Amino acid sequence: MGKVYYVSKNVGLGMLVLAVAALATIIALSIAYDKERAKNRGKPGDEATDSTSMPPPPTTPFIPKEPWDHYRLPDSLVPLSYNVTLWPRLEPDARGMFVFTGHSAVVFRCVKETDLIIIHSNKLNLTTFYGHHAKLTGLGKATVPTIQKSWLVVKTEYLVLQLHSRLAVGSLYLLYTEFLGELADDLQGFYRSEYIEDGVKKVVATSQMQATYARKTFPCFDEPAMKAVFNVIIIHDRATVALSNGRDIDTVDSVIDGVPVSVTTFEPTERMSTYLLAFIVSDFVKIQSTQNNSLLVRIWARRKAIADRQGDYALSVTGPILQFYEHYYNATYPLSKSDQIALPDFNAGAMENWGLITYRETALLYDPMLSSTGNKERVTTVISHELAHMWFGNLVTLQWWNDLWLNEGFASYVEYLGADYAEPTWNIKDQIILSDVHKVFAVDALASSHPLSRREEEVNNPAEISEMFNTISYSKGAAVLRMLSEFLTEPVFAKGLSSYLNTFAFNNTVYTDLWDHLQKAVENTPGMHIPHTVHNIMNHWTLQMGFPVVTIDTRTGSITQKHFLLDPDSVVDRPSQFNYTWFVPIKWMKTGVEQQQYWLLQKTDINSQMRVSGEDWVLANTNVSGYFRVNYDLYNWDRLLSLLSTNHQALSIINRAQIIDDTFNLARAKIISTTLALRTTKYLSKERDYIPWDSALRNLDYYILMFDRTEVYGALQAYLKKQIQPLFEHFKTITANWTKVPTKHTDQYNQINAVGYACGMGVEGCRELIKSWYRQWMENPHHNPIHPNLKSTVYCSAIAFGGVEEWDFAWRMFKNATLASEASRLRAAMSCTKAPWLLNRYLEYTLDPTKIRKQDATSTIQYVARNIVGMPLAWNFVRARWGYIFQQYGKGSFSFSNLINGITKRFSSEFELQELKKFKEENLHVGFGSATLALEQAIEKTTANIKWVTENKAHVLKWFTEESK
Repeated sequence: MGKVYYVSKNVGLGMLVLAVAALATIIALSIAYDKERAKNRGKPGDEATDSTSMPPPPTTPFIPKEPWDHYRLPDSLVPLSYNVTLWPRLEPDARGMFVFTGHSAVVFRCVKETDLIIIHSNKLNLTTFYGHHAKLTGLGKATVPTIQKSWLVVKTEYLVLQLHSRLAVGSLYLLYTEFLGELADDLQGFYRSEYIEDGVKKVVATSQMQATYARKTFPCFDEPAMKAVFNVIIIHDRATVALSNGRDIDTVDSVIDGVPVSVTTFEPTERMSTYLLAFIVSDFVKIQSTQNNSLLVRIWARRKAIADRQGDYALSVTGPILQFYEHYYNATYPLSKSDQIALPDFNAGAMENWGLITYRETALLYDPMLSSTGNKERVTTVISHELAHMWFGNLVTLQWWNDLWLNEGFASYVEYLGADYAEPTWNIKDQIILSDVHKVFAVDALASSHPLSRREEEVNNPAEISEMFNTISYSKGAAVLRMLSEFLTEPVFAKGLSSYLNTFAFNNTVYTDLWDHLQKAVENTPGMHIPHTVHNIMNHWTLQMGFPVVTIDTRTGSITQKHFLLDPDSVVDRPSQFNYTWFVPIKWMKTGVEQQQYWLLQKTDINSQMRVSGEDWVLANTNVSGYFRVNYDLYNWDRLLSLLSTNHQALSIINRAQIIDDTFNLARAKIISTTLALRTTKYLSKERDYIPWDSALRNLDYYILMFDRTEVYGALQAYLKKQIQPLFEHFKTITANWTKVPTKHTDQYNQINAVGYACGMGVEGCRELIKSWYRQWMENPHHNPIHPNLKSTVYCSAIAFGGVEEWDFAWRMFKNATLASEASRLRAAMSCTKAPWLLNRYLEYTLDPTKIRKQDATSTIQYVARNIVGMPLAWNFVRARWGYIFQQYGKGSFSFSNLINGITKRFSSEFELQELKKFKEENLHVGFGSATLALEQAIEKTTANIKWVTENKAHVLKWFTEESK
């Protein structure tokens, strides 16, 4: 027999009030929702026809006049604590809607005299109290003003209360609200995830609050600096379990409004930001362990996933990674438990909610029999990234989203350190060069790039905030912080970091606070010397966009730096207070011998040590420790290329990759010749290591994208076939004719490159091998003979070489897959078919969530666009349905910008550029949301591609023709 349910004293209102009010608001919301749904009913794409024929509205700028017209909260009120009760309904109501009801009481202090209460609220129906949306109470001796009027502001997502008199500075007040919201499948706020298990449809109520979605769940002061303590109660079906940030301290059975429920109360949270809140109700199960005799670590997932032991690996690495960070930060884990949960529907890769981290299934679940080495690495690095945030981001939080780069860039850097501790044989720290440094160079070399740290006034509304979650914030942030750690040394960096975290625990900071503590660490380290303060050095890297190319003339010792632009003719409109000059730390070697680090502090300098003669050579930026590219005089380039051809192992793996990546990009920027860049690939027939090969293939992929629709492609294919064949034969030998798995972690990756490109370039025996493996699987679907490492490559190639039978088989396997990473591989592979009607059918599937989950829709369209046959189909598909796609996926999605990038990668003709500009003009009234910057960059990149192809096509064709003989 369950205990009687009671409501917290701080709230002081019974659940019966909520239940009665909820019935009325459910009806009101349902009617409003039905009206909205009726307006938007019809097939996806219908409204696209309307949108293209509608004239754009007048573009008069909106000028805020009232406090509620601004997207930023006034600084008059500061929240202290919340009592939040939520009741999600996992069954649809009579109108077919899923809803949640709840109530919240926030205690806040008045710090500036005001007669307004402005608090965030979005898409919530609020119960009225005597004609007002909320009830205000004074605490202690505070006199409470009466509410004159209250209203909701849709544009800025506020609930506003106008008071008859002013609140008193220093006094405490309590604001109580009751609300109802839709438990929609939009992947935002408190939302609904659905999946099928044992033939039964199941529903999960889960959440994603970052960046601005807590306000969709309950009225709150929804800014990162507005930290508070949260007391959470969740009402849920008795057959389910409820989770939140804190540990559950009590679960009792009750009956509310005739419904038998369980009521779970959680321990109060630490002082934290709203974007880190998490609420989940499901019938998931867990595995668990205890760290240091007290910390509870749990992995939650679907019952079938846990039964298949897909959570075991995540549990095994979580403990060591937590221990690493405790030691690295010199700060104990601040909470009593660490929950991690794998969700069937989740828009991001993972989210660092404090104490309850949410993941896509592919980022947390691993099956040792079915998952690949890449899946395993992804689980390790994503867990490491999210656990890094438990201190950096959660314990100490940046004041506003303009400094998001420090939060995400830091986690993107130290994830390699945590993963390396958990899996020391992988040598994973080197991979930051491919995954972050080279990746972000491509974006940061555009004239439309932006600085890491933007001014606060540049980042206001939710779309501008979402746009900050981009490659610059994550990957440039990681690269620049890695450079900082390199020139300070890791011990000094960690010492300053620990001081910063312990000083600002449970509070908010700005990025300069970290520089202060790193500077103190420098000053307290005997013998430590840097040429300027940490502030001065780092301001050059964070307050101006881009990066330099450092040119060294080894005949004279002359060294210069210049802002590197992929298109040297592009115009940089953004001014720089440093005139695009950086303080550049250069680690370098002379003929294989490491030299003392050198700092380039102005545009030009002379370093006589860098003068060489004869067979000597200079290599700068050893191990790519700095965030810059390097160019040399032609004589030094010749000596380095000669070294590659005669003794490539004299250079480190990372620096071989650097030489390739630098030359290809210097050539695109017209700093060196295209043929010089191509010459760096001639030694590859002798290369066996993954990182240089991957660097080369990524750069040659640009040539494939630019030329796979032209006569150049035949010669390019013949050359690549010649270079990849020895690698293919190498792996055939060391795997005993494909029956064994390479021992080294990176060799397993390079085997994938060898097989994939060998088949693509027509190496003899490759296609037959792949087709036979896939055919064996088709003949016996219960036994897949393909090793997990090679599945992505084999599936894609077999479907590309096959027809409808191969595609339909993959679709059946996709629908029946019980492991998310296997489903993900098949989903990507189905885009590889060369049959246009199959690709068009597949694109239509992305609009049907019963076929392709909403979280996967935009990436599936990108996969189709990657296919030479699919690119124009995907482009036409997106253009025709932009209004619908934007409405469904674009408004706040972090990954939405990738859709524009993915579709336009091959654009290299004047016709495509004009189409892109026309697309922008015709959809200005619809908007582009978090893809706004991506669209500008697509136009810039297409313009650069056109020029590059025009200038280089003849040279490239000649070179590949001669070298492929």
